[in-house]
Amino acid sequence: MKSVRNLKIVIIALGALTLIGMAGFHFIEGWPWFDGFYMVVTTFTTIGYQEVHPLSHAGRVFNIGLIIVGVSLLFLGIGSLTQALLEFELGQFFGRRRMERDLERLTGHYILCGAGRVGRSAARELAREHVPFIIIESDAEKLKKCAEGWLSMLGDATLETTLQTARIDRARGLVAATTTDATNLYIVLTARSLNSTLRILARASEEEAEKHLIAAGADSVVSPYTFAGHRIAYSFLRPNVVDFLDIATAREGKLDLVIEEVQVHAESSFAGSTIGASRIRQDTGVIVLAIKRAGTMHFNPAPDDRIEAGDHLIVMGEPASLRRLEHTATQ
Repeated sequence: MKSVRNLKIVIIALGALTLIGMAGFHFIEGWPWFDGFYMVVTTFTTIGYQEVHPLSHAGRVFNIGLIIVGVSLLFLGIGSLTQALLEFELGQFFGRRRMERDLERLTGHYILCGAGRVGRSAARELAREHVPFIIIESDAEKLKKCAEGWLSMLGDATLETTLQTARIDRARGLVAATTTDATNLYIVLTARSLNSTLRILARASEEEAEKHLIAAGADSVVSPYTFAGHRIAYSFLRPNVVDFLDIATAREGKLDLVIEEVQVHAESSFAGSTIGASRIRQDTGVIVLAIKRAGTMHFNPAPDDRIEAGDHLIVMGEPASLRRLEHTATQ
């Protein structure tokens, strides 16, 4: 803030003027350094004690200049301090009001519990897709690492009141991504008790924790360490497959190619038709990799496989083609 910067400048100037005053009284009047410091302090604070030692004419002229500059700086410092405190209090007040308004408007959002590397990575992807989300973190230092503009709050995600403040009743999903499995377990239990239809993803550090998180109500569990191990092994055994997946799933790759999922609505022309009759490949250039229906995944569907309303098509193609396909699948 500008007021804080001004206050720092005034403090530095007062410190420099104090040294100048001490040096002036020492060399002009021959006073000890401490007596000069004492005289400067009584002058700046306008207390009005009598002079430590009688002043010569030159000393009085020097002291007049010291009084004018010192007292002016002191009042400037008081003004800057008052302004900084006022801005801080008003900033906190309006910041709370703004967050309350943002929370009131939240619906269909995702709750990210934990602002560590995993939580921030998930937040970056959601922000890139312009999907609403809120981050809950109990460590203020970790919360400071979040990007500016992300909706976040300091709190304990294992508490019902915290999740209720984050509007869990209107949320679409929740991610338990703290660094400890025990905390993630409590978050899952609390979240599931507050919203039985919420999709919950949890992070697990230990293999044994996965079954407990699933039993607590998590829909799926992700282990960063297991994933990293698989990735390392595949990089040795199937490097070309890994390169292809990197290109297909990265937001910025060498090829303008992405893998996405598209839900087929009941009013879509795709609903009830076959893969061949839909002409998805011919009209959009998009490849249908799989059809997910009722929890099952049908890979590499044949031309005569039917597409039903509610199906999720796992497709690969250029972003513009995927947008056209998504438009057709929703109407």
